[in-house]
Amino acid sequence: MIGSEGVDTELLDRLEGALRAGEPVVLPTDTVYGVAALPTVPGATDRLFALKDRRPGAPLAVLVADFAQAAAVAGPLPPPADRLARALWPGPLTLVLPRAEAVRAWALGGDNATIGVRCPDHRLVRALAARVGPIATTSANRHGQPTPATAAAAAAALTGPVAVVADGGTLAGAASTVVDATTPGLDVLREGPIPAARIRALASS
Repeated sequence: MIGSEGVDTELLDRLEGALRAGEPVVLPTDTVYGVAALPTVPGATDRLFALKDRRPGAPLAVLVADFAQAAAVAGPLPPPADRLARALWPGPLTLVLPRAEAVRAWALGGDNATIGVRCPDHRLVRALAARVGPIATTSANRHGQPTPATAAAAAAALTGPVAVVADGGTLAGAASTVVDATTPGLDVLREGPIPAARIRALASS
């Protein structure tokens, strides 16, 4: 078992190997368990949609190690989004941003003009992203169902097996707050652990 306070290098090696081979994995985050794949590997994200029994048009977000990786997939953040990210990353905030031309070909579902980006408050995930690059991730559950709180239950909820299941203990959190940062209004698309009122206050400060 591993939590955000430490990083198991053997586990990192196994996760890295699976992701680079195009295999999905189950990861703990600072919110809920996610099922993840490398968007740079052809066909890998298709397996995520199949594991969740989810239509391919629904967008996947990416988890990044730091601001540099965020800038690589989305370019410079607009000033209001930059303020939010600097105040709330690492943490449960997903920003929908204009997608950089270099990653337009990534098969993340939805509109390839935008990309959801999050820097999670979990050292394992950030260490993994530092090794392999941004990681396409969605909650580890069957589409439309709640995300189980344990690694084993999250893996069992999917339509098939994954290559590696990383056990981060019981995760009883809520999915991240999602903010559309492509417009000046910074619309809150999903209210999660960070209340919409705090988003508005930070964006206007």
